Amino acid sequence: MSTKSRSKGTRAESEVVRYLQNWWPTAERRALSGNKDKGDVAGIPGVVVEVKAAATQQLAAWTRETWIEMENAEATCCVLVVKRPYKAAAQWDAYVPAHHLGGALLAALRNGEGAMLWLRMDLALAAAVLRNQGY
Repeated sequence: MSTKSRSKGTRAESEVVRYLQNWWPTAERRALSGNKDKGDVAGIPGVVVEVKAAATQQLAAWTRETWIEMENAEATCCVLVVKRPYKAAAQWDAYVPAHHLGGALLAALRNGEGAMLWLRMDLALAAAVLRNQGY
């Protein structure tokens, strides 16, 4: 990864952390964990947050990565946040597995191949939903 890419990612992670600190004052950028990465944001108990700021979206790979990081962290919920150019962090895309949002209907949602369904919302709504669920 180039220095420019790393710097872009660091800035995006810092913006997300600043936004999330409105609800979780202990939210902070997580130190790198090697091959057992646990996401980009620490300080929200039970939740892994992965942040991406790439020009080319790779949602399938990123959702797999986020899920693995959730398992590494032994968390119960995960959120993938994707930077939207020229938008405030509250308006960035947040992807959450549908069954993490609660309810029997959402827990049963799967596509025809049995893959997990991820729902897209903005980060403001994702934060509100997580707070409502007690995270």
